[in-house]
Order: sequence, then structure tokens, then C-alpha cells
Amino acid sequence: MSTVAVAGGTGVVGRHVVEVARARGHDIRVLTRSTGVDLTTGDGLDLTGVDAVVDVTSVKTTSRRAAEEFFGSVTRHLLAAGKSAGVRHHVALSIVGIDDVPYGYYQGKQEQERIITGSDVPWSILRATQFHEFSEQALGFVTLGKLSLVPTMLSQPVAAVEVAEKLVDLVESGPTGRAPDFGGPDRLQMVDMARRVNQQRGLGRRVIALPVPGATGRGMRSGALCTTDGQTGRQTFADWLAR
Repeated sequence: MSTVAVAGGTGVVGRHVVEVARARGHDIRVLTRSTGVDLTTGDGLDLTGVDAVVDVTSVKTTSRRAAEEFFGSVTRHLLAAGKSAGVRHHVALSIVGIDDVPYGYYQGKQEQERIITGSDVPWSILRATQFHEFSEQALGFVTLGKLSLVPTMLSQPVAAVEVAEKLVDLVESGPTGRAPDFGGPDRLQMVDMARRVNQQRGLGRRVIALPVPGATGRGMRSGALCTTDGQTGRQTFADWLAR
């Protein structure tokens, strides 16, 4: 079995990566501020004895500059520490459709991919669609009192635990470059999903569709954030919501 460092191991998908990898017998190191590691500065980062790194870090921003700074610094520090320690495999989670939707966060993910693919550390990148949990997060993006303005976008929601399973599969199969895209079994409108979450959770929000202007909005509405081929997960949004 391998020693696997999970960057962002306490997040929505990161905690599942930790659980899945441990269940398969891997030794785990969680890289977060709570474990004494600041990935944006490199403080406390030591990958000695690590076989593979899984990067599922994230940042709350819509700013291109902030996203590029975050993903750029985190990725460079992980790769530099990995090269120094002899890490044999760098695995990163990215997002389906980021080349076709000019959104600040997605541009940060593009920067991350550019740095990884240009490095000399063997790598794998998995692009996945939005997690089921994104629909609940969307209720808080833009709010006015009890109103939640949710962007008009076609989504293909996927279970975070299934994404984690794919990432651990990549760890075990070795460096593969760009893996097949991974999405959920259904295509749904985000505003409809948010309304269903609001009703199911009894949140009392009034959910209004917000068409995002410009090329970003056109990309979101076009289905660019959905898979065109690749692999499909098992859990539907309805199944997730029922749980």
C-alpha cells in the first residue's frame, strides 16, 4: 500500500478521499492548516516518505486573480515539495468545461492544470462536474433577505464520494495524464436543484433564476459544464437529496 498525502483533506470531496483511501489500506497524511500545513506559503509542508499526492484544495472566490494566485501557489508548493521528496505521482481534481466558460474560479483551475502539465512530476488530472452539494451552496451565492439568486446553468451533478473513488483509483493505477471526464447520471437545471434542496431542507428561501451575462452565462446555459463523453456516476441527485 502507498502513503498518500491529501491536500484539502477536510473539504467536501477531500474527506471522502481520506475515507476511501484508508479503507483500501493506504496510509494518509492530511495537508491542511488544521494539521499545521499552509499550502499557500509552503509553511509546514514536508512530503518525505509520500508516494502520491491528491490535491482537492479549493478557495471561495469568483476573482480570476485570486483564484490564479491560490491555485498557482498551492500547486507550485506541492510540486516542489513532491519533487524534493521523490513523490512518484501528483493527482489533481479539476472541473469539466473550464476551457469553455470564462469564469474567474475556472481560470484559476486552468492555471493549476498548466502548472501540473508543465512539471516533471508524473501526474494525473480528473475533471469532474459539480457535486450534488453545489446546489445547496448556490442558495448563498447572491442573497437579498429571503431571496436567493441562483445562476441559470445546466449541470450534471455527481456524488462527491464517487469522485473520491475515482481519484483513489488514479492513485492506484499510476500516472495517466488527463483521465476521462466524470459526471453524474442526470442533467438538471441548477435553479431547479436549488429549489428542491430549499424545499427538502425547509430553508424558507425564495429562489430566483439569475441569467449570468456575457460569455460566462452563455457557457453555463449551453451545457459546457457537462460531460460530452467519459464516465458517469451512479448516484442521482434525487437519491442524494433523499439521504
